[in-house]
Amino acid sequence: MFSLTYIVYDLEMTVRRKKGQVAEIIEIGAAKVRVTDGVPGIVDSFQAFVKPVVVPQLSEDTVSFTGIRQEDVNGAETLGQVVRRWVEWMGPEEYFLCAWGPDDHRQLVQECREQKIATDWILNHNNLQKMLSKTFKLEKHQQMGLKNALEMLEIPFVGSHHRALDDAMNTAQILVKLFDKLQFRRNKLSDETKLESEIVYKTDHYENLPFASLAKLMPNKPSSP
Repeated sequence: MFSLTYIVYDLEMTVRRKKGQVAEIIEIGAAKVRVTDGVPGIVDSFQAFVKPVVVPQLSEDTVSFTGIRQEDVNGAETLGQVVRRWVEWMGPEEYFLCAWGPDDHRQLVQECREQKIATDWILNHNNLQKMLSKTFKLEKHQQMGLKNALEMLEIPFVGSHHRALDDAMNTAQILVKLFDKLQFRRNKLSDETKLESEIVYKTDHYENLPFASLAKLMPNKPSSP
């Protein structure tokens, strides 16, 4: 019987405090949601640490913010190796990739391009944060954080904030709860006229702004109205 698969993922990155510092993916977490007989449910999960290659040593800010330790990434695989396992885990059936907000999508595309990792698997990408805002008719530029969205939907947060698998699993709970109200779109990376870079992700005095150099990698195309 045909069933659709939704891969809800989350990335943890090294923390940037200043311009010029590089943000690198250090953890990937994902939940696999499958719809059977019209009913969505979480059926599997994926988690892997990623070895940073530009700045191998984690900063104190990164360790404090994510809880990821130096020993976690020292023995980890590189991004290319982790992506290969992740894509195998996703399986051969058609899938929708889903993330909370636009930031993880940008970082994933940027690092894959910089490290010459294939990006043809980054397709059918949907921003669940934007979809929730549309569903509840929030103001256009109002971006709700994951924690607030869970509280609004009365879904208890399970696990630790800023850990990839926990954030992915909690985001997947939002997808499951709102599934009948959401409209998922099929797309390919080349279909994107631009990757928006308006949203700044801040928590306390920490900041993740890894997207400034992405504009140089993207073809010059006119913006959508």
